[in-house]
Amino acid sequence: MTAFPFTAIVGQEKMKKALILNAINPKIGGVLIRGEKGTAKSTAVRALAELLPEIEVVENCPFNCNPRGDMCDICKENSEKGTLKTTKRKMKVVDLPIGSTEDRVIGTLDIEKAIKEGVKALEPGILADANRNILYIDEVNLLDDHIVDILLDAAAMGWNTIEREGIKVKHPSKFILVGTMNPEEGELRPQILDRFGLMVDVEGLNDVKQRVEVIKRVEEFNKNPNEVYSRYEEEQIKLREKIENARKILDDVKISDDLLELISRICIELNIPTNRADITVARTAKTIASFNGRDYVNSDDIKEACDLALPHRMRRKPFEPPQLNNEKIEEMINNFEENNNNSNNDDNQNENKDEKENNNNDLKKN
Repeated sequence: MTAFPFTAIVGQEKMKKALILNAINPKIGGVLIRGEKGTAKSTAVRALAELLPEIEVVENCPFNCNPRGDMCDICKENSEKGTLKTTKRKMKVVDLPIGSTEDRVIGTLDIEKAIKEGVKALEPGILADANRNILYIDEVNLLDDHIVDILLDAAAMGWNTIEREGIKVKHPSKFILVGTMNPEEGELRPQILDRFGLMVDVEGLNDVKQRVEVIKRVEEFNKNPNEVYSRYEEEQIKLREKIENARKILDDVKISDDLLELISRICIELNIPTNRADITVARTAKTIASFNGRDYVNSDDIKEACDLALPHRMRRKPFEPPQLNNEKIEEMINNFEENNNNSNNDDNQNENKDEKENNNNDLKKN
């Protein structure tokens, strides 16, 4: 064990929640964590990998193929032959260095060999290693825009495609995307910001007791990591089980048409043009509901999802930090709940009226 326990991290609840939600549902599209150095960003990402359950992979596959999901051509062929062997292993954090080239990210292809052997001709890159793991990009705002676009395309499609001289080779590339950045070193373009599912701002802790607790836990971990792991093992297990249960019920979570309309109204009212915002809020709300053990979404889930999925999509002036009009969202959700309550009261009154009329008719007949 080398990573600090996830449940031992002091404060930064919003950041931890965003990471957990992406671990439950990678389709959310990753999370961008903005904040100064020394605010536990990297610590939280690496701790998440230690927290998550083991995954089943195809043995010796360079792409970590899922034997029950998307597979490369070789694994498909072995599966059809009945020779597919599997094993279990922990998820890991795959780092993307700032100076990475396109070939290092997507892999290189031997054209002559590719014509004859397809995916066997591919020298795997970072996206191959990242499949079904956590892809971590520190200082993502300093990364070349072209590389960022490649990563975000792969995250959205779930596949990495390499095309050279008319030859196309692809392999599955589904990962939990986490980017961190210090806004003092420059911002990301709005087009790239929009491609991240969620965004959170982290700041240094201002509470003296919390800061003292950070010192104690870090010093204790450096001195005796096994003892610290033992102390938080029960909490780690509980959170791991909660994540596993959330994954199991996620597909069964329902969201009403009224709530979907509320999401779209909020996005329109906040002048957010991209449809990706509506989709991400809905996915995030369903994931929040599953994490809370429910198979339905409520207005509180919508509110929390908006807080995570919308700030970086708001229109703003250059160099202006992402901000969300929470008062407007609160007002719209309150109006929605009030209208729903009034509608329910009217329905109840109509039901009581119908019941009374039926009773009167029965009396008259008797």
